[in-house]
Amino acid sequence: MRVRLPLTAATTAALLLVTVTGTTPAAAERNPDGTPVLVKVSHGDPYAKCTIGARSADSIVYPGTEVEPYLSVDPRAPRRVVTVFQQDRWNDGGARGLVAGWTTDGRTFHRSTLPFSLCAPGGADYERATDPWVSTGPDGTVYAGGEGVDFTKSTRTALLAATSHDGGRTWRNLTTTHVDEQPFFNDKPSLTADPVRKGTAYQVWNRLDNDPPGPSSLDGPGYISLTRDGGRTWSEARRFVDTSAVPDTQTIGHQIVVDRRTGTLYDFFDRITYADDLTTVVEAHYQMVTSTDAGATWSTPVTVARDTSVPEVDPNDPTKPLRDGTTLPSPAVDPESGTLYMAYEGSDFSGGKFDSVQLVRSTDGGRTWRTPELISPKNVPAFSPSIAVTKTGTVALTYYDLRFLKPGNTTTLPTAYQLATLRHGNPKLRTERRISRVFDWLQAPFSGGYFLGDYQGLTADDKGVRPVLTMTNSGTPQNRTDVYTSSLRTP
Repeated sequence: MRVRLPLTAATTAALLLVTVTGTTPAAAERNPDGTPVLVKVSHGDPYAKCTIGARSADSIVYPGTEVEPYLSVDPRAPRRVVTVFQQDRWNDGGARGLVAGWTTDGRTFHRSTLPFSLCAPGGADYERATDPWVSTGPDGTVYAGGEGVDFTKSTRTALLAATSHDGGRTWRNLTTTHVDEQPFFNDKPSLTADPVRKGTAYQVWNRLDNDPPGPSSLDGPGYISLTRDGGRTWSEARRFVDTSAVPDTQTIGHQIVVDRRTGTLYDFFDRITYADDLTTVVEAHYQMVTSTDAGATWSTPVTVARDTSVPEVDPNDPTKPLRDGTTLPSPAVDPESGTLYMAYEGSDFSGGKFDSVQLVRSTDGGRTWRTPELISPKNVPAFSPSIAVTKTGTVALTYYDLRFLKPGNTTTLPTAYQLATLRHGNPKLRTERRISRVFDWLQAPFSGGYFLGDYQGLTADDKGVRPVLTMTNSGTPQNRTDVYTSSLRTP
């Protein structure tokens, strides 16, 4: 979910759940139009018969929809991939549950249910789930994270985590890392396995307080919980990015990346300050904080870039809102040089008319940042960037754009997924290619906008990079979207 507007110790319960479905591997490497063959990850609907979660008579569930995917590759065996995504999106927040797709050969995916909602067999006591995330540690332990949400019994949100020791087939150590009821709302968690410290992982999110003491009516600091024992237990959640000094300020989009050379942690996020009515943004900046002691202590925030994003709409029909990765940074670190990168949506190159994919970088550990670079094509709206850096230093970015939309077309919204690469991070060595078919964004479920997910996923592997993405299906109201992936070579 994404909202812009007493702590207890984490509790752990062992759990083992799995429902498996085989899929057919791709038969060729390229389609006739030159795009790579993508493997469909999402098959079937394990929650089709679940009747839990209706918020009101106006609640609409979109059956068979899979949105907002993320993925992780086993660093010891790059063909062992785990993807996670929302299953059966609701129009007013969250989904019936979260699902994982796993493979041992990189091509044939099977399904397991994540135990984060009541729709999942033996799942946690929450009506809905959202914000799936996954990360694999250096020992092959897979950590999955997400959020449980209640609306009918109370407004209750919880941060959840589970682990897998068999590549995503089964899940155990279901843990509630934090839970709140009104006036608090937890949002946009991510989870990062430490690549150099076995058994260590970090879950970070923003915790909105809609009734804080003092003159402010909103406070949204960053919170963290971590595990040192492979996900068996998690620490009590604590504040690590403070927003109390400036009234009506929140953070969102926290995500940690780790420099493998030094073990330094970098947490990126967007800091947003509102006017008194909480409807107007006064200022917004992407920032980062640093930890050199595995998350025990953190630096003061450093500004990375100004958030210049504007509301997303169908350019030919502004009454149709789109929902995408606005306000959510996508960071990465070069494993060899330590150069830090952050991709994000901004309108610097359109004069504030629409968002493009922009990139900033730091070569001094985040102390200073260069001016933004334009990655997506000029004069074309682009959305939801993801970034990864290969072991050879190639910077790869994926994103949706609307280059196929013709003037006057208000019936469909032709969209495609692109891959841009910067060899050695050099913008002059930029290449770009389309990696999906052209599809109609307006076939997606509607949830605060036509919704493919607030984010998509991208990670480096032994060939180059592996994206995971959502595409729509036309004329199939019982199966509006599916999730796809493939391993792609980069320069």
